[in-house]
Amino acid sequence: MILKKSLAENQAILDAILPVNKSKDLLVRNFLLGGRSARLYYLDGFLNDVVMERMVSRMLAITPEAISQTKDLWDFIDKFITYTEVDVFTKTDDVVLQVLSGKSVFLVDGLEGALVVDLREYPARSVDEPEKERVMRGSRDGFVETVIWNTALIRRRIRDPKLIVEIIHVGERSKTDVAIVYIEDLVKQDELAIVKSKLNGIKVRSLTMNMESLTECMVEKHWYNPFPKVRFTERPDSAAAAVLEGDIIVLVDNSPQAMIMPTTLLSFMEEPNDYYYPPLVGSYIRLVRSLVFITTLVLSPLWYLAVEYIDKLPPQLWFLNISEPAAVPLILQLLLLEGAIDVLRLASVNTPNMLGNSLSIIGALLLGEFAVKSGWLVPDTILYMSFIAIASFTQPSIELGYAFKFMRIILLLLTYFFKIWGFIGGLILTVIVIACNKSITGKGYLYPIVPFNWKALKAHLYRHKLKVEK
Repeated sequence: MILKKSLAENQAILDAILPVNKSKDLLVRNFLLGGRSARLYYLDGFLNDVVMERMVSRMLAITPEAISQTKDLWDFIDKFITYTEVDVFTKTDDVVLQVLSGKSVFLVDGLEGALVVDLREYPARSVDEPEKERVMRGSRDGFVETVIWNTALIRRRIRDPKLIVEIIHVGERSKTDVAIVYIEDLVKQDELAIVKSKLNGIKVRSLTMNMESLTECMVEKHWYNPFPKVRFTERPDSAAAAVLEGDIIVLVDNSPQAMIMPTTLLSFMEEPNDYYYPPLVGSYIRLVRSLVFITTLVLSPLWYLAVEYIDKLPPQLWFLNISEPAAVPLILQLLLLEGAIDVLRLASVNTPNMLGNSLSIIGALLLGEFAVKSGWLVPDTILYMSFIAIASFTQPSIELGYAFKFMRIILLLLTYFFKIWGFIGGLILTVIVIACNKSITGKGYLYPIVPFNWKALKAHLYRHKLKVEK
């Protein structure tokens, strides 16, 4: 429906759609501008009162002669509005969306359409460093829950006219702002077209869990493959670096994360810490982190296999055998500890900050000590699972950590049932699951290994020195 020139007609249309006099945070004000009636719609909590008061004061000084010579709303803006973030909408649905997004909407009798002014002040926290992606050296800012602030943090790092930020609305009821960020001459146009097609094709009522809801709408439903198809970051420097490499960034309002696409397995092994140190140190940090994290996949199954075949190992490796027997079978001990680690992790998340560190440390020590004394567990299983729990935090992706955890449990069970052949089969199964995984854009998960690209592979294996153009 198109708005008319008559204020009475436009008011009747909008008041029938918007919950005027029902929702206490939707407010309206009536004015006389140059002898003509005007009506203002706005949401309480978003409005910048100081700027609005100055703007209305200027508009109240408009004379009947001046407004009678006004052709349309754009002419009205040029003559009487000094604020910069203004626009004109004529469709009813667009005007309603602007009001519910927190913008201020003016209707002026005799002028067709609606004058929309963005005077929003977002309730937001400060751009503190993300808890999960801390660095020893480098930037200390992080994304917040306001999408416009997040795009500004990227724009602050990339002052390139070819940096494009497109905003679409997803969700039939929520109309959530989703921003697509890319560099026009670096991004692969076919991948960009796929991402846009998936976003525009989403038919859902709302993005209840913002970024996670959007990911589930975009990713094909292969629930049996636990490996993540997108990479998340809360760091603006990481997002900016990805954009400069030709990747696509998707930001969702109310989420302090950026979705990086396309993604591969090796891209998870990179971290900002690698680039805030010299190439030699950065390469060493990346190598250690990658080796330690890969070790978490095979450590417990390999140790269980060694205990089963301890008599066939050389005497130098007999220290791998359990120090004392326990009432609970070894395989069950390892599985119980896999669950216990998640229990402690969930408990630490839901524990108040003042008690979190103390209770998590005391709880782990007491549980471990009493479990050994009661005969449930042996110290060896606690040692190896403690190493796995600590090593899983060497890279920031929670999704990849759980993917490795699930594959480790499968590998452990196959080793228990089929011994060495089960262990070999589990490794082959892991490789197959990884190889069959695809990113959202269809890019292979093992790229640049399959298909092989040595130049791209080198960039993942070690930290390159920054190229300086001469």
